[in-house]
Amino acid sequence: MDSGLSAMIEDVKTAETAARRDTAALLLARVRLRARRRVLWMRSEWAEVFDQPADGLAITHAEVDRVLRDPLESAARESVFYQTNAAACELSSQIEAVEEEFAHDLMWGFLRREFSLSPLESDLLALAVCVEIEPSMRRVYGYLHDDAGAGYATCWLASALFSHAAPALLDRNSALAQWRLARIADTHSAAGAAQAPWTADGYIVSWLLGRSAIDPALEMAAQPLRTQAAECIYPETLAAMLEFLHAVSGRPVEIELVAAEGSGRRTLAAQFASALDCGLISIDADQLLPSDLPAAAAADRIMRAVRMARLAGAILYWHGGERTGIRVWQATGGYSGLMLFGSSTPGLAAAQSPAARRSFPLPPLRRETRVALWNSLSDHAVPHLVADGNLKPAEIVRAAQVAPAGMEAVTECCQDSARLAPDALFTPLACPFTWDDIVLHHGVREHLRELEQQVRLRAAVYEEWGFERLCPLGRGITALFAGASGTGKTMAAQVLARSLDLKLLRVDLAGVVNKYIGETEKRLKLVFDACERANVLLFFDEADALFGQRTQVKDAHDRFANIEIDYLLQRMEQFEGVAILATNRKGDLDKAFLRRIRFIIDFLPPGPPERLALWRRALDARPAGGAEVLDGIDWGFLAHKLTMTGADITAAALNAAFLARSQGRRIAMEHVLHASRREMSKHGVVIRPGEWG
Repeated sequence: MDSGLSAMIEDVKTAETAARRDTAALLLARVRLRARRRVLWMRSEWAEVFDQPADGLAITHAEVDRVLRDPLESAARESVFYQTNAAACELSSQIEAVEEEFAHDLMWGFLRREFSLSPLESDLLALAVCVEIEPSMRRVYGYLHDDAGAGYATCWLASALFSHAAPALLDRNSALAQWRLARIADTHSAAGAAQAPWTADGYIVSWLLGRSAIDPALEMAAQPLRTQAAECIYPETLAAMLEFLHAVSGRPVEIELVAAEGSGRRTLAAQFASALDCGLISIDADQLLPSDLPAAAAADRIMRAVRMARLAGAILYWHGGERTGIRVWQATGGYSGLMLFGSSTPGLAAAQSPAARRSFPLPPLRRETRVALWNSLSDHAVPHLVADGNLKPAEIVRAAQVAPAGMEAVTECCQDSARLAPDALFTPLACPFTWDDIVLHHGVREHLRELEQQVRLRAAVYEEWGFERLCPLGRGITALFAGASGTGKTMAAQVLARSLDLKLLRVDLAGVVNKYIGETEKRLKLVFDACERANVLLFFDEADALFGQRTQVKDAHDRFANIEIDYLLQRMEQFEGVAILATNRKGDLDKAFLRRIRFIIDFLPPGPPERLALWRRALDARPAGGAEVLDGIDWGFLAHKLTMTGADITAAALNAAFLARSQGRRIAMEHVLHASRREMSKHGVVIRPGEWG
């Protein structure tokens, strides 16, 4: 920060603290002067009482007569005394001067206006604050009450010192009590009595003295946020928020920002506050208002938060807590004016809420916005995971912070967002293979390349060319890999994930499928929600176990099984991420899924050219010493005579290597054929001795 600006800010803070100290000094002065004048009057009255003989009575006749005197007569006598007694007249002149100055005091005037305090409430609060600033005033209050044990502020004392008409009473429904500026002692049975003891709230005293910005009762959950000067990444939403606020001016307003964690809700709230030239205080609703908190305690904390925001001239932003809005409005009755709420799902407004309420969902960032945000944070080139991925603002910020460490660190940071769901639902798969490692039919390879390009270019085509209008429900890309076991479906998913710099997560069916009604759907929701927000490729192996056909309902089991499939159909259509379904039983999938799947790629068993390439790759041994380990391999025979899948060929090559090593020989055709016979027998194919020549 510029040194000149820092000095200016410090000067403003110093001036504000000095103003608050002046307010405290004025409070003490006006209470002291009025107390001194009242003491003169009391002593003049007592002089008449105690000058007369007591006749042996503890309570004199004159004292009883004084107490039973008509209140109007007593008030008139007091007024005359203040006008005729020289010392009282001098004090009255000083009181007028202090009251004139106090009437223009900005801090106290702000406090009165902000909380709509009546003159009596203002004077009672002044008494309560003064005794906290200057504890010795307690003895003065006891003297004025003619009761040594009554060293506290009361409505009676405020009326006596500040000439309020009697009876002047306040109770727990007054603005003073509702806003927790002062409270009646809990031990006092008659809350509305004239002699009920009132105590100023500690935070209010600290605020008047300039000692505390955050209420100590909230400091673990409250955080002032700086105004955001950076360019807004949701300009249309910000403009709509301001337009709504101006349209419903004059009413309490509640604005809800709905988006996933890390989407920039607090930043947008700070920019909204900045546009209104206000500060912003963020409250962690879950921490401040746990579910087991009693209603009275919750109401007290909520009111304190609203009060703190008002004293700071700030807007209150409630972060988290999906039902916070209802509790807040029930506690405040709409006194808060304007508040913001941030949640992941739209909340429910209180039925009797006086607030004008509107929810604003934050849209996913468009490609140009992601690029602009990255460029504002880092001088490094924009990684394609940032430009083309479905990253949230917080994830882009974290990635930019590690950019100096290299692209590998950025990639790992972008992929870490997949940890939003429980680990039990996923199994991460290593991706060691590249396009050079996989052997597929030319048509299948080209189909996979098309899939890769659509994943890479979806942001450009959807957003820059405007084709997102054709995908109103979801812009995700899903593919079905169908084919016999061992034809390369899983390996193809690994190749795609590595090529796209995506983490490959296989759905753990044991962790997802649950026998209890509704649990499977809940876990699937966690899976989809986490993976469409993260840079991952979601892989459903043995997809027919989840995406099977709906059946005719014969019992409750059939009905709930169909409900699971219906949920999957809806969620797949709304999916925003990248998912691959693999199955060797394509005919068992519900036909409705096929319409929702962008790519259906059939993995055919390898033909002779593919088998030749697979055998050469599998037996391509590279010993450390450079010695040859193969002995007379007939590659043409293996490619044309042995009808095997890629997985079978890999297993046979490995078994042949072990067999040859156990005999102390190089790998020969006999070893390969023996191992191949073993693999083919697993599939029920029996090769009799001599059949291969």
